[in-house]
Amino acid sequence: MRVLISGASIAGPVLAYWLTRHGFDVTVVERAPSLRKTGGHAVDLFRPAMEISAEMGVLPRIEALATGTNRMIMHREGRARPFEIDLTKVYAATSDRHVEIMRDDLSEIYYAAGRDDVEYLFGDTITSIDLDGEVTFEHAPARRFDVVVGADGLHSNVRQLTFGDEANLTRFLGGYLAVVSAPKALASRGEMTCHVGVGRLAAIYTAEHLDDARAVFLFRSNRELDYGHRDALRQKELLRAALANMHEQVDDWLGEVDRTPAFYFDSISQLRLDRWSRRRVTLVGDAGYCPGPAVGGSTSLAVLGAYVLAGELAQADGDLLRAFSAYELQMREPVHQSRAFARGAAKGIIPGSRLGVWALTRGAQLVSTMPGSLSRSLAKLNAKGVRMHDSMRVPDYSATDLQANERNNRRWN
Repeated sequence: MRVLISGASIAGPVLAYWLTRHGFDVTVVERAPSLRKTGGHAVDLFRPAMEISAEMGVLPRIEALATGTNRMIMHREGRARPFEIDLTKVYAATSDRHVEIMRDDLSEIYYAAGRDDVEYLFGDTITSIDLDGEVTFEHAPARRFDVVVGADGLHSNVRQLTFGDEANLTRFLGGYLAVVSAPKALASRGEMTCHVGVGRLAAIYTAEHLDDARAVFLFRSNRELDYGHRDALRQKELLRAALANMHEQVDDWLGEVDRTPAFYFDSISQLRLDRWSRRRVTLVGDAGYCPGPAVGGSTSLAVLGAYVLAGELAQADGDLLRAFSAYELQMREPVHQSRAFARGAAKGIIPGSRLGVWALTRGAQLVSTMPGSLSRSLAKLNAKGVRMHDSMRVPDYSATDLQANERNNRRWN
């Protein structure tokens, strides 16, 4: 069975790896001319994604490129004296297995895991998908595929081509996220510096293997702002207006906006599609069920979704209706849980009042000073709260792997 995947960030390469392991013929098309290796923010992998990465044989590489950020210096806007947060205790409270890694590093690791068995088409994009599976591209000749998967992010082209008006069913969660590449000297090794105030937050960090630092900005808005998705000048203008005069350190970080080699800006919005498949097309990761950038654990959800989709396609033995129905059934609860978690997290991470700022900073202090065993025990009492990501189940498709190996052996012998 021939499968076309659009997108080579996180979900795309993970899906490609598992599909080839199950014996599928896989092509990945990516709009960018190569893997995006600069810019982007740190992402969290929780227990399910860690287990899947271990099965892929890439967990040692992921752990080797972890950011190593283990403490935070937190400033409350208007207060002169900062305080220190032990991030190792915060992470331990949220997950039994967790690693923080730069998104571009993670993408490269997943890509390398399967690239020898996958055809990659960089610098191209899908322009149409027919009912019979014929796909046209901006540059490459048209080809026919049995399955087409959109793994191309929140602004998915495949979703637009397949779902039309439904593709725009989103829920604005009241905030914006920006990431700026900055000189490494502005950050300290192993440490995140964070400033938080009413309706806005700014932070900076780096990692030992990086050549730069990443400044991250979040701010609230009562309404969706008017700007073009690719209008970086307007986006930078909105960012400066929202974070101006917060602190002299933050002003220094904002000063890098016009010099940065990599800039990211987007709304914190949630996709509201209840079904992710139509005919021979399906969606995975942020393209289908983005719970909200930076607030819903979307990276771990994308890894889990890619793994499940590959497994269900393999088990269905060519029956796409069966495969897509099983995939959506397996992922429905994790997606709904992530959406609910993200809605609360968006309000808490970007507090809208002085009381909210106090609650955020005081809560971080309490977890940081509390014995690790106690904070973990308290967190485990609420599987739908901070431990929600660890509660997601990873199905076992090992029997399907054995069947695929038998098919491959018969093919070559």
